[in-house]
Amino acid sequence: MNAATLNAWAPRALAVLRIVAALIFLAHGTQKLLGFPASNFAPPFMSIFWFAGLIEIIGGVLLLVGFQTRIVAFICSGEMAFAYWMAHAPKNVFPALNGGDAAILYCFVFLYLVFSGPGAWAIDNRKTA
Repeated sequence: MNAATLNAWAPRALAVLRIVAALIFLAHGTQKLLGFPASNFAPPFMSIFWFAGLIEIIGGVLLLVGFQTRIVAFICSGEMAFAYWMAHAPKNVFPALNGGDAAILYCFVFLYLVFSGPGAWAIDNRKTA
């Protein structure tokens, strides 16, 4: 394939990245707050982990549909940076050993969405009258 063909598909590839990341992120929130998929972890109401689950559910849904993508991605990126430094980094210096590799990846994927926007197939792209 040539560069022009790949460039034409870039907005759709970006949308796929946004949608897949949002779905997996959403699953982290539903696991925390709704116990689905099944989990032994149920954070206390109004705890820091409860708020993290709320951000993951609301942010995941909004990113999934591409609504207010840049703002939501900024908040979700910040949550993941906070999660990494508060919950993962104190356990071990290496992300692969402290369980924080996913938090780092989410942080930077969402940070990229802040600057790139949602790509194709997003409510943000709708035309207003």
